[in-house]
Amino acid sequence: MDNQSLGLAQALGLEIEQKRICLTWPWRHLPSRFCLAPLRFLGPGSSNFNPPWPDVVIGTGRRTVAVALAIKKASGGKTFNIRIQDPYYAYDKFDVIVTPRHDGLSGPNIVNSIGGLHAITPTRLKLAAEHFAPQFSDLPRPLVAVMVGGSNKCYRMTAQIGRQLGARLAALSKETGAGILLTTSRRTGAEVEAVLREELSDTPSLIWDGSGENPYLGFLSLADAILVTADSVNMVSEACTTGKPVYVIELEGGSDKFNRFHRGMQSEGYTRPFIGKLENWTYPPLDDVGNAAREIGRRMSLKTYSKI
Repeated sequence: MDNQSLGLAQALGLEIEQKRICLTWPWRHLPSRFCLAPLRFLGPGSSNFNPPWPDVVIGTGRRTVAVALAIKKASGGKTFNIRIQDPYYAYDKFDVIVTPRHDGLSGPNIVNSIGGLHAITPTRLKLAAEHFAPQFSDLPRPLVAVMVGGSNKCYRMTAQIGRQLGARLAALSKETGAGILLTTSRRTGAEVEAVLREELSDTPSLIWDGSGENPYLGFLSLADAILVTADSVNMVSEACTTGKPVYVIELEGGSDKFNRFHRGMQSEGYTRPFIGKLENWTYPPLDDVGNAAREIGRRMSLKTYSKI
């Protein structure tokens, strides 16, 4: 979530000061709307919140909602309040709410993105390509990056699905001569990681084990095609900043919101379902962060603000 706020703040080009929010018990366990004086209930590990109040506040995640509203109130309404993702209440108290269109929100202060916001830029991808190219030079082309997420409240990633995916990747490599770049997440689970490694043991591949420098940006920048599991709107959105073919790997489960997101991405030519084959297509790189920043800049008159 930090990356969403940072990405938008950087795109707006303002001075950035990050603040951490750690509410005390019981407020950290309750819905944000019940915390009526959040600046009085900040616990250990939380940043200080004192005047002078910022010109702009950007918050992501439910725990920041009450604090962002309190800052705007304390500033006498002068702080421009930007919310990323659905706040679930007090919609009219935010100057701008940036939320993916599949959330279904609309209104005068709503800015809809296609996918999730992030901090990936063309410059960062270019630098990552230069940095990681020597590390991947022994792998054959085409390079296929595989971003594996895991189970969440909507999807299930099982060892059986992991084994099937590993077998399909091995077959794809054998058929096309592709090298495989694979990374997992904390949600993937040790059992799924183990079966993926087993299935790819005889395949030219680099599987990141979580140690050392994270090669995620290198994978995105140097891959010829990108595969992403369906459980993560953000990983799909980040992959689509490259303009490269992006395939979505289906998992068990789903939801109406996820289904709307994936249908939209496919119908507009950003992604295709992974069926074990490689195709070649292009599209204008997804620039949700830039588009949101331009619209917010238009609304807030940037000359008035200098600090976030």
